[in-house]
Amino acid sequence: MIRLALAYMRDRPLTVALNALLLGIAVATLVMLLQFAQQAGERFERDARGIDLVVGAKGSPLQLVLSSVYHIDVPTGNIPLGELERLRTDPGVARVVPLALGDNFEGFRIVGSDDQLLPLYGANVAQGRSFAKPSEVVLGAEVARRTGATLGQKFIGSHGLETGEEDGQGHDHAPFETVGILAPSGTVLDRLILTSVESVWDVHGIAHDHDEGHDDHADDAGHQPEADHADHADHSEHEGEEHHDDAAHHDDDEAGPVTPGMEPEITALLVRYRNASAALRLPTQINRQSALQAAAPAAEAARLLGLFGSIIEGARLFGWLLAISAGLSLFVALWSATRAREGDLALLRVMGASPAMVFGTILFEGLLIAALGALGGIAAAHALIALAAASFPTLGELGLSALRFLPGEGVILLAALVIGLVAALIPAIRIFRVDLATTLARYS
Repeated sequence: MIRLALAYMRDRPLTVALNALLLGIAVATLVMLLQFAQQAGERFERDARGIDLVVGAKGSPLQLVLSSVYHIDVPTGNIPLGELERLRTDPGVARVVPLALGDNFEGFRIVGSDDQLLPLYGANVAQGRSFAKPSEVVLGAEVARRTGATLGQKFIGSHGLETGEEDGQGHDHAPFETVGILAPSGTVLDRLILTSVESVWDVHGIAHDHDEGHDDHADDAGHQPEADHADHADHSEHEGEEHHDDAAHHDDDEAGPVTPGMEPEITALLVRYRNASAALRLPTQINRQSALQAAAPAAEAARLLGLFGSIIEGARLFGWLLAISAGLSLFVALWSATRAREGDLALLRVMGASPAMVFGTILFEGLLIAALGALGGIAAAHALIALAAASFPTLGELGLSALRFLPGEGVILLAALVIGLVAALIPAIRIFRVDLATTLARYS
């Protein structure tokens, strides 16, 4: 039965290939939609876990969340450093993590933060240690794997958040040194380069006090508040004389050379509530300020997925319609083939083949064509996912993996096989209605 079905398929290879291709395209479409919806949804949920609120500059709330939580967009701007301490002293806030963005290394974002960022994501250092001083960095697992960087290796960060965004111009005056590599966490940290906020300030020539939690730099240095401006100006002049070469490099930076009186800023704050009342009070309180905005990652991610949801559902409906069309095409092909083979099948019956054997041969042929199309479609879908993740940075940054197989793919495979069986069922049943004597007389 199997050998006979294979022989029939070899007899008309183009028809078999066309039907398998139609079903394969439908299966590939459904698998890609399933993979994207599942992986994107899980990644959004995992990266935002533990973050109740994001505080940043005025602009699009979705842009603020995408840039600060998922790191797939540009920031809305910078905010004063004083907002960090103000939120940390709020009784309704359990944790505040600062972020300072602006540079990249080989397309991986360099993120300035503090020692609270790793615990926020439940990440651990697999090699070396965490950053402790300016210019020290910890690499995410994916960064280390793709760049081949090792402990002790130094590198130069480039302007902008993406490779080539600023013509590859780097901060040669402020190299970073790798002191740690993170264990894979399955979060956005895998593709980030982490350092201190002070490191980001140093790279861009922003004068600051090494204790980022205090705004009154003059008091920390032992000066009177009223003498702050004069002392700071004198210090800046002296620093400019000692570091003339560095200032020449800074002239090309986004932030310019070290500027007297320039206040250190940060890009965003990741906030975790201590109690439910803070969720009701803080966003409204922050959004009333003219320079700040607060956005909830869960709400913005749901809104983003909702925007794509209707598109995904429409494409999924198209995929199933395509699969049904492939089934109809297979039905027509098998019906025509069965009619053309009536003489051969009648002769098999006369030679002793049972009706069940002939029936099973046609069913197996339909099942085999469907299996070829479905398995080819699944393989093609995963290949296209790998190609898309490599070609489109945003998909790669979302962590879209071509090596992951979902249970839903088994359902799609089973549905394709059912379509093949149903398409072959009516032509197979027709064999029982064939009159052997009449058929043999017609073909003799």
